[in-house]
Amino acid sequence: MLKNIFVLLRYFTFWLLFFLLERCVFLLYYIDRLKGVSFYEFIQVFFYGAWMDASMAGYICAIPALLFAIVWLSGIKKFPIKIVKIYTWVLVGLFSFLTVVNFNIYREWGTKINFRALEFAFGSPAEAFSSSESSPVFLSLFIFAGLTSAGIFLSRLIIEYRIFRGGNFAIRLLLSVLMLGFNFLAIRGGWQLSPMNESMAYFSLKPLLNYAAVNTEWSLVHDILNNKYNNSNPFKYYSPSEAKSIVKELYLKPNTATTDVLTTRTPNVVLIIMESFTGNVVESLDGEKGVAPQTEKLISGGLFFNHIYASGGRTDKGVVAVLSAFPAQGRRSIMKENSKQVKIPALSQSFAGKGYSTSFFYGGESRFFNMRSYLLSHNYQRIVDKSDFDPKDMNSKWGAYDGAVYTRMLSDLKTAQAPFFSTMLTLTNHEPFELPSTPRFKGEEIENKFRSTAYYADSCLGAFIEEAKKQSWYKNTLFIIVADHGHYLPRTNLEIFDPQRYRIPLLFFGEVIKPEFRGVKIEKAGSQNDLAATLLNQVAIKSDAYTWSKDLLNPGVAGFAFFNWEHGLGFVSPQQAISYDIVGDNIVFRQDSANTSSDKLFLKYGKACMQHVYQQYVDY
Repeated sequence: MLKNIFVLLRYFTFWLLFFLLERCVFLLYYIDRLKGVSFYEFIQVFFYGAWMDASMAGYICAIPALLFAIVWLSGIKKFPIKIVKIYTWVLVGLFSFLTVVNFNIYREWGTKINFRALEFAFGSPAEAFSSSESSPVFLSLFIFAGLTSAGIFLSRLIIEYRIFRGGNFAIRLLLSVLMLGFNFLAIRGGWQLSPMNESMAYFSLKPLLNYAAVNTEWSLVHDILNNKYNNSNPFKYYSPSEAKSIVKELYLKPNTATTDVLTTRTPNVVLIIMESFTGNVVESLDGEKGVAPQTEKLISGGLFFNHIYASGGRTDKGVVAVLSAFPAQGRRSIMKENSKQVKIPALSQSFAGKGYSTSFFYGGESRFFNMRSYLLSHNYQRIVDKSDFDPKDMNSKWGAYDGAVYTRMLSDLKTAQAPFFSTMLTLTNHEPFELPSTPRFKGEEIENKFRSTAYYADSCLGAFIEEAKKQSWYKNTLFIIVADHGHYLPRTNLEIFDPQRYRIPLLFFGEVIKPEFRGVKIEKAGSQNDLAATLLNQVAIKSDAYTWSKDLLNPGVAGFAFFNWEHGLGFVSPQQAISYDIVGDNIVFRQDSANTSSDKLFLKYGKACMQHVYQQYVDY
């Protein structure tokens, strides 16, 4: 009878070995990022990962173990070997696919596959496919085929699909109960008070090692369940009232008056939100030279905010942060949920309330991530998207290239009722980094593809401004240029927690800016959330509804920025910047590594902001 126990142990062992193989593939794919990692740290990845692997193996073994127990106890002569084999091989293929998918997701999002990625894939399949096209296709297919084949080979080598008959029924019952009990214990992660969770796989200050240790499938299943059925706040550092009080302290309204930089209170406003236009391609932000010359030209004649950070790392979060001054919510996205997004304010509403006509231009699908619903809910009276362009302009996988959209925007603004508030969201500087023209930077390397699409986006912006100067409405128009989020490209060494990955440009430009402020740089640290209060105070529109926004032109306002990603947060001041891994409960980045004096205060502010914004999201 003990032979039957060993049959199940072999099945359990197979999955442990397969997960070990998965982990090896992930680490080998990112081996260039493992420089400086000691052999001891490398081995720890497998040691800590095995604990979570055992839990996931327990989940997988639950069905075969239950079938096994039923057949063994009931005396049924035939064990459903074919069903278990198909079950095993399907999971091997699925898990191999998830391993390959992880390559692109980790590179782009700094996390493994999760509920948000699946939501993106099923909700916007065309966009998800386009986003993955920068991944090496043949290498990915080779790894998928190799891992699947290795898994099937291992299953044939290790797994034994049979039951040894006979034995006393009472002993069989006892062993079956023990077997199922130990399987449950594996799922739970042991006898300890706290059941299995991701933090049990965390051991290092290097996030890549922690993510490698986390079992992909376990993490995905639990993230799906948490997002679907858990609406509680996972960020509980203080009492709700205390967190709110700390945030209020940060965003105190000063008694000082803002600095008026405009010649009029009722300018037209043209807001350009540039896709992935990271500070890494803007020379004035310590980025590469020659990638964004038109932006540099505009900076020399505009009012430039040179210490601005994106709130999060995705377009849906960036658009909400810019227009609604509502910070990113870590693993969630308020844009996706209609019952919640309608309760936050937006600049389009504020301007429409003052008699402005409003419009939004985008060359892609405006329904992407529920954006159209968000726009319509916030008084965008006219929305132009891919359905409004001729087929000849639809030569990008995302839709119309930026040049065609700028041309359409110029045409429409000729007849727009003034004053107007018009917004454009660009899209060309996005994976798969395609162009309608010859690339500026040669080569198939993803870094040069990104440089070329960024250069193209910049040139289209410059051409748009030059054409706008010929329009009758130009002299009374304020142009605002800001990115939706940053990017790890064209650099390749920026981890998800590095503040430089979130640094973005924010520029005010136009003849409505007083001459003495043209060419001026504002050094105060801020976030894209701060655009709302800064802009509205210049045009005498109340900004009280934008509680997460501060006026960067008010000398009494403190300079800081808060950003977050799926599993962490960052806080930036003029003197210091830190990033905190929430799951690992440690600081993973410190700009001034020798200075730890501000750690406690920055963590207090960052944790309170994360807790309070998520609580607001839950309560809406």
